[in-house]
Amino acid sequence: MILPIILAGGSGTRLWPLSRALYPKQLINLVDEHTMLQNTVMRIERLADTINPVVICNDEYRFMVAEQLRLIGVKPGAVILEPVGRNTAPAMAVAALWSIKTDTDPVLLILPADHHIQYTDKFLQTLTTGYAYARSGRLITFGIIPDKPETGYGYIKMGRPIDPIDSVERAMAIDAFVEKPDLETAKRYVASKKYCWNSGMFMFSASKAIEELEKFAPDILSACRQAVEKGKTDLDFFRLDRAAFAASPSDSIDYAVMEKTDAGAMVPMDAGWNDLGSWEALWQVGEKDTADNVVKGDVVLQDVSESYLHAESRLIAAVGIKDHIVVETSDAVMISPRDRVQDVKRLVDRLKAHNRLETQTHKRVYRPWGTVDQLVTGSRFQVNRLTVKPGGALSLQKHFNRSEHWVVVRGVALVTKKEEQIVLREDYSIFISAGTSHRLENPGKIPLEVIEVQTGSYIGEDDIIRMEDLYGRHKNDD
Repeated sequence: MILPIILAGGSGTRLWPLSRALYPKQLINLVDEHTMLQNTVMRIERLADTINPVVICNDEYRFMVAEQLRLIGVKPGAVILEPVGRNTAPAMAVAALWSIKTDTDPVLLILPADHHIQYTDKFLQTLTTGYAYARSGRLITFGIIPDKPETGYGYIKMGRPIDPIDSVERAMAIDAFVEKPDLETAKRYVASKKYCWNSGMFMFSASKAIEELEKFAPDILSACRQAVEKGKTDLDFFRLDRAAFAASPSDSIDYAVMEKTDAGAMVPMDAGWNDLGSWEALWQVGEKDTADNVVKGDVVLQDVSESYLHAESRLIAAVGIKDHIVVETSDAVMISPRDRVQDVKRLVDRLKAHNRLETQTHKRVYRPWGTVDQLVTGSRFQVNRLTVKPGGALSLQKHFNRSEHWVVVRGVALVTKKEEQIVLREDYSIFISAGTSHRLENPGKIPLEVIEVQTGSYIGEDDIIRMEDLYGRHKNDD
């Protein structure tokens, strides 16, 4: 039995300003109408002997992950919440320990949630090969057959072919894992046909993973065992114990296990793989016009070629540029030559050094009940648009420093104000003074849209006291 483990952490800073710390690239629809996470899950639905996937992510993403899975009709085996980031080896340990606890001994298929695969049939065929070798006790990694020299990926040097199993393609022994090379070295790797890109995808039985972790990374295994044993179920999520998981060393699967084990093997993959780690990668996989431009959103071009232009909230009009990236969101515009997109991370680091909120979140913020769109902000006021999904409800709460005025512009609202419950229809409004307990709910069948005007001496998000919440949030948690 195959248990897919979807790794959905990470912030994807090279795709700023679309990807932000609290809204990373795996939760964004970068290629088509589905997000990267949704595509990852849907891609393996036709893989034989597969059970419901387990998603591992951090606490801040939990409701977005759950909602995106719900939208494609997938009920996960679990959504496991990491209290802190500890790289992929602890995630591997948690997945193996959790699966042994809840199942017999499945084969774990570990997939990052932010990869693009062009040829799904070839991808599934390669996974089938990996499954056969994983059941025989191998720890499988998937190497991408390179189509060009690439300095942004690590490489795996192939060894001898391994004895065949059943009728699947043969796996290869691993001679070495190699760090990201310079361009000349990458050219030699590709010309030799002995190297593959390191994809970060793996396949092995849970028991074999635990056995190898015990040999080569016992500190990681011990800490993760405690984190799982002391973990708690919270609504539809499983929370790892914070103190135990934080005590785990941070390491990758490659360094912690694969470079040391004698049970490792590589299955080459040629399925149109791309990790979409930069704007250049998105230009490469995107659908191009006659001038080789990839265009998203409201964009008008004059004499523009071989560029990527993405408009989120307003018109982009460009004249006379070539080989450029232009990305617009409601609060930021990023412009770069295509051959400088690797420096976007350095740009984000500069923004972080100045404590710019644009690195953390968008003006649209996702909540378990819907979304908040920040429209206007002043020194003592803020105007938001709240969209509450059918059946959704904000927490019963109060604020010490701000008052709120709600105007219903679409749908029907049920408002709790102290002990009173009030139904508001379109064009009706209500005022909530500071210190008054209140709740907003959507009892209808269509999304509820409310314009919210906040006023007061302090309007920060931490001025909130939750008294009841349908989603298990406490105090000023998001």
